[in-house]
Amino acid sequence: MALIEVKNIAKVYGMEENLTYALRDVSFSIEKGEFVSLMGPSGSGKSTLLHILGFLDRHTSGTYLFDGKTIDDYSPNELAHVRNKKMGFVFQQFNLLARASVLENVKLPLLYSEVEKSLWDKLAKDKIEAVGLTHRMNHTPAELSGGEKQRVAIARALINDPDIVFADEPTGNLDSKTGKDVMEIIQDLNKNEKRTIILITHETQTAEHAKRIIRVYDGEIESDNVVQNRRWASDGFKK
Repeated sequence: MALIEVKNIAKVYGMEENLTYALRDVSFSIEKGEFVSLMGPSGSGKSTLLHILGFLDRHTSGTYLFDGKTIDDYSPNELAHVRNKKMGFVFQQFNLLARASVLENVKLPLLYSEVEKSLWDKLAKDKIEAVGLTHRMNHTPAELSGGEKQRVAIARALINDPDIVFADEPTGNLDSKTGKDVMEIIQDLNKNEKRTIILITHETQTAEHAKRIIRVYDGEIESDNVVQNRRWASDGFKK
């Protein structure tokens, strides 16, 4: 069974004669452990699609199955649990609390979890160490570079050990070198930790870190192809 299955999804805004289709007749499936890029220009519908996949918005018509269940199969409490426990989110704007330390920011999703509070610090410190920021643990976002902020966001996304990570333009506010470093961390989550990754981007070079690229244009699927380049080989990523 696919982790994600999308069948003829449409997202429509407006009323009657003023309808705008953000998505139209979108269909695809994503298996557990895949690394997929949803690629397209601004306004193509890729972020709308991410919001639907992440249960942050509802589609207008069609069917979306996550782990074999539609959004209507979940109660409000179950939806909150799925978003918090099974899904991790990394955004272009980082979305860190300005007055909180790195440690406090990474612990934030645990407030809504069933994890014992006595374990919070250890779990957060482990994730912070995994992204190479132990030396910044007590700093606030204002004291961090853009790349460091995104590493914090990745650590926070992983704190509840999610099945899937949604990364929405994670390199959009970073220079090319820092962006490459961040993408290698995300790629490692897929290669070594076997997490499912869905990457939203408008950049070809960023999209090619995935093993599969679904191109979205004007709300429709333009193409869906396995990436064939030197970034990936039988034994993984080639730097």
